[in-house]
Amino acid sequence: MIELGLAPMLCPEGSQVSEAVMETIKEILEDVFPVRVQALPAINSPPEAYDSVRRQHSAPVILKSLLAAHPANPAKLLAVTGGDLFIPMLSFVFGQAQLGGRAAVISMARLTPEFHGFDPDLQLLLRRARTVALHETGHLFGLTHCQTQECAMRLATNIHQFDLKRAVLCPGCAAILLENLR
Repeated sequence: MIELGLAPMLCPEGSQVSEAVMETIKEILEDVFPVRVQALPAINSPPEAYDSVRRQHSAPVILKSLLAAHPANPAKLLAVTGGDLFIPMLSFVFGQAQLGGRAAVISMARLTPEFHGFDPDLQLLLRRARTVALHETGHLFGLTHCQTQECAMRLATNIHQFDLKRAVLCPGCAAILLENLR
């Protein structure tokens, strides 16, 4: 079993991630990957990650700080934040991970129905949380983007594309995962 550290990341500008979201993520990761999820204490987003002009947090800076805070263990790290994320070349990302690496971060900010002008819907949020966690953790295990529409590993650049995905790996990605684990 591979140790995967799961930590809520606190951002002053973002809402706190609920226990229901964290538990849902833990369950999907232990169902799909050969991991034992270790709940880590909440961590603060590094101040240097926040871009006050964009009002977002830099995902690459967060990944760097995760690795600095946990230089050796656990083997994989996933931070979950309510803050909005970006990478320099995109206006936002749902998450970012090191392909075949140790660290990933996901954001619930744009996955909440409220962000898009709808009423809160916990079941929808939990479905989206499962999908984004599966996607970014898939990258940690060497999976790249997939063309299968419902596969969690399909690239999504907006919420409409995101909602076409499901929290499952297609047969092709599942086979690649098994091969990568050998």
